[in-house]
Amino acid sequence: MATKEVTVTPWSGDEEPTAGAIHQQFADEGLKPYRWSNHPGDVYGAHAHAYHKVIYVLEGSITFGLPDRGEEIELHKGDRLELPPGVRHDAVVGSRGVVCLEAHR
Repeated sequence: MATKEVTVTPWSGDEEPTAGAIHQQFADEGLKPYRWSNHPGDVYGAHAHAYHKVIYVLEGSITFGLPDRGEEIELHKGDRLELPPGVRHDAVVGSRGVVCLEAHR
C-alpha cells in the first residue's frame, strides 16, 4: 500500500502572510475556505477524514500529530498543511491560540 503524502509548505511570499493573500491562494486553486479558531491548549484527538484537507495558519500556532507515523508537524502563521483522505491526525493548539483557513478537495 502506498504512503499517503502529507505536505507542509512554509509561506514563500516576500510579504507578510495576510488573510487576503491566503484567500487568494485558495481562490487560485478553486477552493472555498472557511475560518476556524481555537483557544490555547485546545486538543483534538486522533481522527481521519474522507476528504483532502488544506489548512493555512492565519495567526498563532498548532501542532498536528500523525500517530500512525510517529511524527509531529508544528505550523505557524502562513504555513500550509495538506492532509490526504484517511490520514489519522491529532492536534494541540499553541500557547497563543490559532486561527486557520481550511478548505477540502
